[in-house]
Amino acid sequence: MCRDCGCSLGPAATRAPLAAPAGLTGKLETIEVITAILGENDRVAAHNRGHFDGHGVLALNLMSSPGAGKTALLEATIRALDGRLRVAVVEGDLATENDAERIRACGVPAVQITTGNACHLDATMVHDAVHDLPLAGLDVLFIENVGNLVCPASFDLGQHRNITLLSVPEGDDKPAKYPVMFRAADLCLITKTDLLAYITEFTIARARDSLRQIGFGGETIELTSRGGEGFDAWLAWLDREVEAQRGRKRQGETARPKVQPEGAHAHAAGGRPHR
Repeated sequence: MCRDCGCSLGPAATRAPLAAPAGLTGKLETIEVITAILGENDRVAAHNRGHFDGHGVLALNLMSSPGAGKTALLEATIRALDGRLRVAVVEGDLATENDAERIRACGVPAVQITTGNACHLDATMVHDAVHDLPLAGLDVLFIENVGNLVCPASFDLGQHRNITLLSVPEGDDKPAKYPVMFRAADLCLITKTDLLAYITEFTIARARDSLRQIGFGGETIELTSRGGEGFDAWLAWLDREVEAQRGRKRQGETARPKVQPEGAHAHAAGGRPHR
């Protein structure tokens, strides 16, 4: 899986290699192995979601390129909530505990997953991390995925909703360039809008049009990652989703994210360009 970037699903030392079925070679073999990996990941994801649903916890997967403002958004959100919702965070990065330390400094529990060379989280990583969190006392679990606009969209972690950030410095054409990631989102947050006055190449209208053209069907909110204009709309979205999750718990129901498995197949195949 993801052999070109060195990524693997979970700690490589604890995973037995998958044997390809006899007689399958080349592309067919790759597809068969990827299907098996995704199937196992989905099984663990369903187990995770059962835990979250049982406790009435809303699980949100935050995805974006590096530096789009995920951790800053979480810091500002925790401050704005001021204890009104009980929050914990799972942080995903290739290395360091930096982001988890920033979240703990805000007064909420955080577990850091360091993936080594894996470019996304998977359900088993999240399962192991959640054992260190007080699910019974939470309203929202934020899962901050590894900064990457490709792989995270393809793996169910057990979350209920996907949130993708698009920051102004990245450019308003990123949805067109990375459609799988943005199609997977239930909510797109256009962040760092305080920079619009300085980065005139980016316009909200073009960003929204780019989202529409790739088939994005979720909501869009513009805001600065650290609070200010647009932040109330983000907090209102959170309140609605928390209330919806509580309703699902009462009804014994669940919600699933918009996972885009074709991204995993493309990445496993080496991301060969179209001509």
